[in-house]
Amino acid sequence: MAVIYWVLISIAAFLVLVTLFDLVQGRRPILRNFPIIGHLRYWLITIGPELRQYIVATNREERPFTRVEREWIEEAGDNKDNYFSFGTDDEINRQGFVFIKNAAVAYGDRNFIREGVYTDTVIPCAKVFGEWRGRAKPYRAQSLINVSGMSFGALSGRAVTALNKGAKLAGCYQSTGEGGLSDYHKQGADLMFQIGTGYFGVQDENGNFSMDRLVKMVAENPQIKLLEIKMSQGAKPGKGGLLPGEKVTPEIARIRGVKPGETCASPTKHNTFETPAELIDWAEEIAEKTGLPVGIKTAMGHGAWFEELAKLMSEQQRGVDFITVDGGEGGTGAAPLSFSDHVALPFRLGFTKLYKIFLRAGMADKIVWIGAGKLGFPDRAAVAFAMGCDLIQAARESLIGIGCIQAQKCHTNNCPTGITTHKKWLEKGIDPEVQAKRLMRYIHSFHNELAEITHAAGYGHPSQFKMSDIEISTGQDSTISLRDKFGYEKIIPKAPADMT
Repeated sequence: MAVIYWVLISIAAFLVLVTLFDLVQGRRPILRNFPIIGHLRYWLITIGPELRQYIVATNREERPFTRVEREWIEEAGDNKDNYFSFGTDDEINRQGFVFIKNAAVAYGDRNFIREGVYTDTVIPCAKVFGEWRGRAKPYRAQSLINVSGMSFGALSGRAVTALNKGAKLAGCYQSTGEGGLSDYHKQGADLMFQIGTGYFGVQDENGNFSMDRLVKMVAENPQIKLLEIKMSQGAKPGKGGLLPGEKVTPEIARIRGVKPGETCASPTKHNTFETPAELIDWAEEIAEKTGLPVGIKTAMGHGAWFEELAKLMSEQQRGVDFITVDGGEGGTGAAPLSFSDHVALPFRLGFTKLYKIFLRAGMADKIVWIGAGKLGFPDRAAVAFAMGCDLIQAARESLIGIGCIQAQKCHTNNCPTGITTHKKWLEKGIDPEVQAKRLMRYIHSFHNELAEITHAAGYGHPSQFKMSDIEISTGQDSTISLRDKFGYEKIIPKAPADMT
């Protein structure tokens, strides 16, 4: 009884102290007026995302990815049937809904029957990186979907390892993100090395770009097949990457060439170029000294700078080998709310704007086009290919493939799955070998279903999709084709018709 008595006394004393604190503090009016009970409100706010995800939201309500979208990826990764029964529960007459027009007679005689669910379908890119410029080391991507740029630092070591091993098993490449090349990236997959504004991993002692360090790194790591100059990203265009100091471990600091424990912020722009002409010269110098295809990544806003770039590339017949267009809806990087919501055009608007610029300059068919921004689903990919994309890169979809539950705690270092944290007790939740296989199955399932859609539309390869093959609902039982909406027809690559 004495123990119970002292426990009750302790609880009462604790509640009295909390009440006194609530009454004298001035930051939270609710707590001053409703001591103790007011804390319930803030606790419910804290677990609000979980409540909405598991109890409140319907299949199509959650953002940025709905329950059915996450389920499609998770079921594929778990080697389960990711078919859905009893018709669509989406609102097909809503404005913006996409319809892919099927052919009267489907292409070929191959039916993707799922024997044991899993299939290992992979579709290569119709174009070859660097072919138009005759680079010393041209590259054909063997997968139409690849792992988008997410740095070690933003992601844990185990997460990067799982992504790289999964990419190797699936036959796709992985972008390193702008945080440099770590040992976790060296698990066998082809790599796209991203050169960000901070030049992490390829900077000199003053923090400026070092060509010698880049050449040395490429020579020592033959798995690097592509070099991407990151101009901006969809999550926060016009802002450099930011890694909070608590996530800058000694290992990350060594790889990036920064100080441990200090917030790592990239500049907003490159200091190696300002004008399109300077970019062309720099890209050509990098390609000449490394032999690799060189491209840029950008989120689209104003188009004048790119008008000049396309014009100069057409006149000089030199420049970048590929362009990655990141939609404003992209989002693995944490960003201010106004940037996430309003800065940069969404993928469809941004991509069509940029593609038309290069189409008018006669350069659209020379370079490889990569799309990013919630495109890791077969239907969205089909639309992107119809618009002119040659490849897709998926970031958040790849994370879901290795266990992400959309907790949206990426920037807090408290990711419950261990993907975006460097707390060892959380990070150990990831088994890289298991999650690598889950990512592989998602990527193969993506190819499988994209091939099915492609054949239903009467084609042998997704790059054969045309703008006129896609209709978009304008509401009230009417549609408009992508061609009529955006005013162009893409150039179909000159490649074998059936590569599936």
